[in-house]
Amino acid sequence: MPKKIVWLEQARAELRAIDRETALRLLQGLAHFTFTESGDIKRLQGYDPPQFRLRLGDYRIRFRVSNDAIEILSVRNRKDAYR
Repeated sequence: MPKKIVWLEQARAELRAIDRETALRLLQGLAHFTFTESGDIKRLQGYDPPQFRLRLGDYRIRFRVSNDAIEILSVRNRKDAYR
């Protein structure tokens, strides 16, 4: 069963700033991840609680995982994702 997705306001604003076609592709990739729990996922070092990133083309979705939800922290282009 897929987990619930919770968006931080900053992440919503970042997604709205992306062109529609790319934003839809990112949402489809995120939906695929929630159903299959597969994708290009990497745990980020130095964060407590742990944070992860999902790589989708030139974009990175940073998130945290709890028992029943995925909390989306940011959606950024790879050139800005880790600054």
